[in-house]
Amino acid sequence: MSASRIYLDYNASAPLTEEARDAMVAALSVTGNPSSVHQEGRAARALIEAARRDVAALINARPDHVFFTSGATEAASTLLTPHYMMGRAALRLSRAYVGATEHPCVLSGGQFPAERISTVPVDTNGLLDLAALKALLSAHDKSEGLPLVAVQAANNETGVIQPIAEVAAIVKEAGGLLLVDAVQAVGRILLDITNGCGDYLILSSHKIGGPKGVGAIIAQSDLVMPRALIRGGGQEKGHRAGTEALPLIAGFGAAAKVARERLDAGGWPAEARDAIEAGIRGIAPDAIIYGADAARLPNTTFFSLTGMKAETVQIAFDLAGIALSAGSACSSGKVGASHVLAAMGHEENVGALRVSTGPEADADAVSRFLDVLRKIVERRDRAKVKAADAA
Repeated sequence: MSASRIYLDYNASAPLTEEARDAMVAALSVTGNPSSVHQEGRAARALIEAARRDVAALINARPDHVFFTSGATEAASTLLTPHYMMGRAALRLSRAYVGATEHPCVLSGGQFPAERISTVPVDTNGLLDLAALKALLSAHDKSEGLPLVAVQAANNETGVIQPIAEVAAIVKEAGGLLLVDAVQAVGRILLDITNGCGDYLILSSHKIGGPKGVGAIIAQSDLVMPRALIRGGGQEKGHRAGTEALPLIAGFGAAAKVARERLDAGGWPAEARDAIEAGIRGIAPDAIIYGADAARLPNTTFFSLTGMKAETVQIAFDLAGIALSAGSACSSGKVGASHVLAAMGHEENVGALRVSTGPEADADAVSRFLDVLRKIVERRDRAKVKAADAA
């Protein structure tokens, strides 16, 4: 990435931290298979277990309840299944209840058939409708199996933070299991899996400055676990077969350690987000900032400009040297209507832009962003005047 460019797309992927890069390079020199009992194998295993401890510490989990996957999508697909085990006994979950604004990997319902997936609505700020969730779970037929509820801790587009503790209490009362997609929230806000934070959390390394291609399932307890999606050699306690990707896992652990240290030192700063939003309102009073009345991540702004398509504005920013998103980057680069906005009641909108800052975002980055936005809005307004005069 050119030094002259400004990267404001951390929710798509955070830049690799130096610590993660160093850990990956060091791991590349470790020859042994982590499942081998000889000295080389034990050296590889030691790196994986160190990374497991660092990832666990990020959300106050037990290290032996952390299971590595190829990413959050695989983790979600593993957990979103009707087939669970309680020890050696089979446990059936008959229906999945997913929030309307979930990431596509959760919204799809994983291994549940379409007729066994129910959508929980959200309000205009993107907050889960808790009354609707209660009603759905009250009507759930437990004779067919238990309910599984899947909710994001924080939305990847709007940054809106869900009331997970309240959701967890509702799910617990209904006798169900709660899967929390913590991909965007982890490292940016404090999460504690022991304190009303769900039965299972899914994480993604590259959202916190680790490498792409590795994620994790973290369980509050390993008493009830899903049937393995990938079966074979018994790695990860049988929950995910296949030789572990040692360099990726080592990088993930290093990034998790940095993220934990940042949280302990005061957390992710919100000053850049607040300055950006104040500038947007000053430059374009007709702009809409979605979820502005709800608690949001300290780095995320999702907004639209009246009369302008999001992808047009995104291209203008890119040409000016600023990287940001038109929605989420989860569909092979496609830009289309946001299902998140639709769920929030904004179907008529032409799309929105997501600005997601890093912890090092400074006044210069904010100033450059606002300078480009001002020019875009001025061009829009001139075009409006010209069109009106022509009419």
